[in-house]
Amino acid sequence: STIKVVITTLLVSFIIATRRISCMALDQALESLKRGEFVLLYDSGKRENEVDMVVAAQFVTPEHISRMRQNAGGLICLAIDDILTKSLNLQYMHNILSRSADVDSDSKKMIMGTAPYGDHPTFSITINHKQTYTGITDKDRALTIKEMAELYSSPDAKAKFVSSFATPGHVPLLLASSGLLAKRQGHTEMSVYLAKLANLTPVTAICEMMDGQTYKALTPEKAQTFAKQNAIPFVDGKELLEFSEVR
Repeated sequence: STIKVVITTLLVSFIIATRRISCMALDQALESLKRGEFVLLYDSGKRENEVDMVVAAQFVTPEHISRMRQNAGGLICLAIDDILTKSLNLQYMHNILSRSADVDSDSKKMIMGTAPYGDHPTFSITINHKQTYTGITDKDRALTIKEMAELYSSPDAKAKFVSSFATPGHVPLLLASSGLLAKRQGHTEMSVYLAKLANLTPVTAICEMMDGQTYKALTPEKAQTFAKQNAIPFVDGKELLEFSEVR
């Protein structure tokens, strides 16, 4: 019985210590976002099994876009919360295509309703700000992303959106589920959730980290090494989910 008590005590101590470390990592991530700096966000081995570079959209500069291109290499997207989605009357792209009379029945068979990892895609339309030229340069994408974040506090977001942006463009919009992590546990929802925890505008720029040696997604282990080398907080989606459930 004494051995059981000792083992139980050690186990409880380990759990408490682990949770403290997780909270510290989360606190560091939130502080980084508040400073306009990056966070690395891992979803789960049961989902995409990918790590994204994340930054609060309200702080995005051409330098952020350049770093995401060079250090991540995936698709640079803009994740927005459900409030802005509804005010702009945005829809998921798979729903837009499904309802379109201009897409024939054979072509509609191509529409992805569910991804291989079990979730529906969160892609909506792609946009450029009207002050951009091609829309793809670091300066152009930074302008599009930052101006989109500013729409969140606009008294007439829809009118400004229609007058200031054009589609198709070079910044894909990702629509977070209304219940965030309670409904879907993707990078879209997790990054928006982090922005909300940091009391920032819930609009984030995210980009998947790729591996130029294996030509696959960068593994969480390699991403953690990169995070340590560059002093970027690393957030494990599993721990973020546990935190949201406790909260």
